[in-house]
This record gives sequence, C-alpha cells and structure tokens, in this order.
Amino acid sequence: MQAPEPLLQRLASVPGMEAGRRRLVLLLPQLGDFDSLEYAQALVPALPQLAAAQVELLAIGIGNPAGADRFCRFTGFPRERLLVDGEPSLHRALGLYAGLQVPGGAWPGLLLMCAGIGSPGTLAEVLRGYSGDRTAALRPFELATVRLRNMVEVLGAWRTYVPTDDHITQRGGTYLLESDDSLLYSYRDPGILGFSATMAEPLSFLTPYLSPSPGQP
Repeated sequence: MQAPEPLLQRLASVPGMEAGRRRLVLLLPQLGDFDSLEYAQALVPALPQLAAAQVELLAIGIGNPAGADRFCRFTGFPRERLLVDGEPSLHRALGLYAGLQVPGGAWPGLLLMCAGIGSPGTLAEVLRGYSGDRTAALRPFELATVRLRNMVEVLGAWRTYVPTDDHITQRGGTYLLESDDSLLYSYRDPGILGFSATMAEPLSFLTPYLSPSPGQP
C-alpha cells in the first residue's frame, strides 16, 4: 500500500525525507499534549537505534517555533527533527481523529475525552500510570509521576506550548514508510493517551525494522 498522498507531498518539501530511505513520521497533537510529550520521551532513547537502522525521523506537531524550542529542550527530542504547524491541516488531510466535538468549544470536548468519552482506552491508561505495569517494568505511580512532571511543565508555559485552544482535542498518528514510499506501518490515535497500539511498549512496532536491511552496512 502506498503512503497517503498528502503525507508524501509534505515530505517531498523536507530535505532528507524524500523517497529513497525508510522514514518514521509522527503526526503529533498540540505540543503541550500528554501524548506528544510521552511519545517524544519514548523515542529519545531509541534515536541511536533508528540511526543505525538508517530510519529517518520526522515529527510534525501543532504549535509554533517557540513552543517547539521549549518542547525539545524539555524532552530531549532533536529540534531539527520537529516541524510545527499552526493549524492541523495535514492531520485533517490524513483523516486523523479531530477529537470529541461538542457545543461550547474545544474545552468541554477535551474534558469529556479525559473522562473516557469519545476517547477509548484513556481511563485504563490513566489507571495504569498509578497502578504500575509489570509487563513494562513500571512501578506503581512511576508513570503517573512522569505525567505529573509533564503537566507541571506545560501548565507553567501553557501559551508557549498551546498558542491557541482551538485544536486541543486533535489526535495524531504514526507512519513508517519504506524507501519506495510504500507504507510499512500506520496507526491513528483513537483518544488521549493512545498514541500507540501498545502503550506498555509504545515502540514495539519498530522492532522488525531496527536492524539494518540486508546489504546495508
């Protein structure tokens, strides 16, 4: 299956992300979103493996350059690998979930999603953060503590991370492209704290691709 055309068009304008190499592309929600921060924090330790496997990385989030600068300083995500859009135009073109839409603006929808409405898996993932997870070697409250630290960071610089509240319910997605632009893997976030199909091991989808391909050094 070929990767979606709107994604290919965007990548064609980014040096190093054109066809001819494997590419991992993350469509992040707002930079101040739990999912954006946790996804970046999960990926940072894997950067050497991605480089060794010759997988190019790019994240495209909703925000502005000032927010991107702070996001990268806080998470350790490489700034040159993060682009930001003020509007989720690419997210929309790819059909990613815009989040629960209710009367009264974005905030009521976000609060309902945090309660698990229109956001499957959110409450279970919140509970896992407090109860721990033996399969992921997480002690009780360990993940909840990380999330609290992330929340304190974002709330302390809210308008840097989230210049406008209009898109706070927008969800993201993940695309892994082969060198010929075929799609090796894709995932669309169904709700808050759902940036991976396997949240206990959020990068497990990469496992088959983290060794160099035959014939590569």
